[in-house]
Amino acid sequence: MDYRRTHLCNALRKGDIGTTVTLSGWVHRRRDHGGLIFIDLRDRFGLTQLIFDPEISKKAHTEASKLRAEWVITIKGNVRARGEGLANSKLETGEIEIEVIEFEILSKAETPPFSICDDSTETSEDIRLKYRYLDIRRGNVTEKLVMRHKAMMATRTFLDSQGFLEVNTPILGRSTPEGARDYLVPSRIYPGNFYALPQSPQIYKQLLMIGGIDRYFQIAPCFRDEDLRSDRQPEFTQIDIEMSFEYPEDINTLLHDYLRYVFKTCLNYDVPDNIPTMTYHDCMEHYGTDRPDLRYGMPLVRLDEIAQESEFSVFKQELEVGGCVKALCVKGGADISRKEIDRYTEFAQKFGLRGLGWMKRQEDGLTSSIVKFFSKEQLKALEEKLGAETGDLLLFGAASEPLVNQSLDHLRRLIAKERSLVKPDTYEFLWVTDFPLFEWDEEEGRPQSTHHPFTMPHPDDLDLLKSDPLKVRSNAYDIIINGYELGGGSQRIHDFEVQKKVFEALKIDPQEATQKFGFFINALQYGTPPHLGIALGFDRLIMLLSKTENIRDVIAFPKTQKASDLLTQCPSSVNPKQLDDLEIKASPKEITWI
Repeated sequence: MDYRRTHLCNALRKGDIGTTVTLSGWVHRRRDHGGLIFIDLRDRFGLTQLIFDPEISKKAHTEASKLRAEWVITIKGNVRARGEGLANSKLETGEIEIEVIEFEILSKAETPPFSICDDSTETSEDIRLKYRYLDIRRGNVTEKLVMRHKAMMATRTFLDSQGFLEVNTPILGRSTPEGARDYLVPSRIYPGNFYALPQSPQIYKQLLMIGGIDRYFQIAPCFRDEDLRSDRQPEFTQIDIEMSFEYPEDINTLLHDYLRYVFKTCLNYDVPDNIPTMTYHDCMEHYGTDRPDLRYGMPLVRLDEIAQESEFSVFKQELEVGGCVKALCVKGGADISRKEIDRYTEFAQKFGLRGLGWMKRQEDGLTSSIVKFFSKEQLKALEEKLGAETGDLLLFGAASEPLVNQSLDHLRRLIAKERSLVKPDTYEFLWVTDFPLFEWDEEEGRPQSTHHPFTMPHPDDLDLLKSDPLKVRSNAYDIIINGYELGGGSQRIHDFEVQKKVFEALKIDPQEATQKFGFFINALQYGTPPHLGIALGFDRLIMLLSKTENIRDVIAFPKTQKASDLLTQCPSSVNPKQLDDLEIKASPKEITWI
């Protein structure tokens, strides 16, 4: 029997009644009503109800009694209307059914490890990843892969319309420092030497600008051997963009137009006409993070002066050793029990705080075991600075500034989630600018690049490169959506003299610079146009468009949070002969798979 389909399983409607069709797909559900057998046939597009009637075909009816879930079949039959009152408004094909004339079993299936027809059934993620092909069949993952496809096509369409060329850069390259560990690939021809998989096409895209390409993009596979979390994968995809003879405000406009196009194409969502900008300093000061979620309030408020004047020794001791005191106001939070506050305290302690102070604003003022350490004037000042009203809860953190920021940032996110402060289907966009060019590396005892060593210093801070490099701002920018860093980029250094000064600030001598970046340094001396770019996390974009918080949901075959593939059971040991060819000796640790 020919299994080529005349229609997909979501296609047939009332207007098709009386036609003869061929459908192929999986048995979704089977219902035996004695004289009649009903089968819901499924493909990735939808469902169609089949009816096996012995009056139509006794042979087909007899064979249909053998069918089981997930068997693949092809059928030929006639489209007819469902009986009166039996239409299913939840199905696109709910007004019709197919009376089967003949069918063929194309393949049989073992009983699946979890239900395919009911994707609401709770199944552990490990099991779903082990049988990812079955998880895809359930539909939820497929919907996200469709969204991924839409966004990928929209990206190419938009950037092509803006004059960008898509250029593929090498996967096997040179290991260069980019902030995370490289995945290394040994060379058989040059034993003891290694290629590195790209963490990003950073150097290559700059070389393309030197080569005169002018406007480049790539939907690029990237690899980083770093500690994982829910929005990271060891192999990921980024939208890489670079352009010459432009300024940061130009890429701001380009990205704004791109986001408007993609969100409209994929979600029919209108990105606002204006995206606000906040400096890195203000983000850290008011939200404790450089990627604040602006869908709700609760900014962090610095209270150093009031705390210093109070009699509360815990706060004062932290201030004496260079720490800070910050607080956030939970609107309506006075209903939070002491037990819940204790849980918040334990949560904050995981990020380094020794404890969490609190006060509640009641009708007669602020109440807490610590209010006795503050004068009436100081309590009034606290209320005014935090905007506290009757029914609010104030939560305080005191420690070094990084600990306070990290703890209260995570606490703010937790409270917003638990108290449902985020409006569904909302997106808040933010540009973050003026990042530090360098940060101090305790292990190396010298500055290191916050982004990469080819980032242009802020033009107003060039004189600080030699005298006070840690105060130099970068000409870099991040685009944030709903608390996720969607992407980041910068103006690049095009003047070789500026590049030398940056290397000097990084304590990279000419010999080390040549060893690490010799080919690139050489290229910079052959006429480099001013250029800049940005890299967007494509997987994170799909997370946002698909309204999920797990990056593994939007990748066809993802790795676990421990960077393993449960489906193919990798990483794995290899044949000793392969290692001999590479002149590598290894003692692989045994991995236990589920």
